[in-house]
Amino acid sequence: MSVEPEAERLRRDDVRASRRLLREGSKSFYAASLLLPRRVRDDAGAVYAWCRVADHAVDRTDDPAEALERVRTGLERVYVGRPENAVERAFAEAAFRNRISRDIPEAMLEGFQWDADGRTYETMEDLVDYCVRVGSTVGAMMTVVMGRRAPDTVAAACRLGAAMQLTNISRDVGEDARAGRLYVPRERLKDLDVESWLADPSPSPQIRDAVRSLLDDADALYDASWAGIQALPSRCRPSIRAAELVY
Repeated sequence: MSVEPEAERLRRDDVRASRRLLREGSKSFYAASLLLPRRVRDDAGAVYAWCRVADHAVDRTDDPAEALERVRTGLERVYVGRPENAVERAFAEAAFRNRISRDIPEAMLEGFQWDADGRTYETMEDLVDYCVRVGSTVGAMMTVVMGRRAPDTVAAACRLGAAMQLTNISRDVGEDARAGRLYVPRERLKDLDVESWLADPSPSPQIRDAVRSLLDDADALYDASWAGIQALPSRCRPSIRAAELVY
């Protein structure tokens, strides 16, 4: 059965809205996505847009718990086939076409719950648990969109997603601290009075050393993800490699 013209127009409008969010939210990812085949590019943009909207809804509010509940309600609409806006519709189409398990975005929302709770991280293992939820989930969804489900390939994508999240954390230490948030594991800040530093964040040798150590961990994960990139479809590899290199 052919798609009705009005339905097709709405679908293309939804795709364009998602692509616009990608372009506005991450110029580097947007540029890298241009190397993807059209269908993959559209679905990847839909996944990114949903993740970005959900993240911003929880991160940029005075009531993250209420915002997170709204995001959960929206995810329910996506998976029962009743999306209400362009981002939900585009994500729903991508999720059902690529059979993205609901468990994956649900895991991301668990990480957002940790943010809403103001959780801090004592050890690197604790921080990796967070990165798996908010970073590896993106890698897993993107890999499925690219048509790969082999456990080793998905695991490599999860390592890449975690690496990118560690990079984000390293970049945003000062900004997060000024907002009263700390993601750097406290075990790596043993010589720093963390509470005093959070009250008046400023550059310090302890913070610099901790950030360097996080970036070293990220580099190890980037290196470990390479084999997974090689397992992606040949037309997708240049885009993901480009995203990795510019990050």
